[in-house]
This record gives sequence, structure tokens and C-alpha cells, in this order.
Amino acid sequence: MNDDDPKPQPPEPPGPDDCCHSGCTFCVDDLYQEALDKYRADLAAWQARNPAP
Repeated sequence: MNDDDPKPQPPEPPGPDDCCHSGCTFCVDDLYQEALDKYRADLAAWQARNPAP
């Protein structure tokens, strides 16, 4: 593993009380899903650059 290219870390999921269930435009659950999608893409790119031995 390259110290200059650290493995991406997953986003922290929202807590059970973080969503107010009011239909917010930017719901914490939606923001988490976007962060999770980005994490998965970043992880796939990192794995391509750092293949398992």
C-alpha cells in the first residue's frame, strides 16, 4: 500500500435520530447515499491503482 495514496474510508452513516422525516430537500439519508456512491467509486479506483498481492 502506498502511503501517498491512502485507502478511501467509508462515510459514517447517519444516526437513527438524524433524519427528521419531514421530506427535506437535502435529507441526511440522501446525502449519505451520495457519499456512499462516491466512496464506492473512489474505492474501485483505489483498488485498480493498488491491486491485491
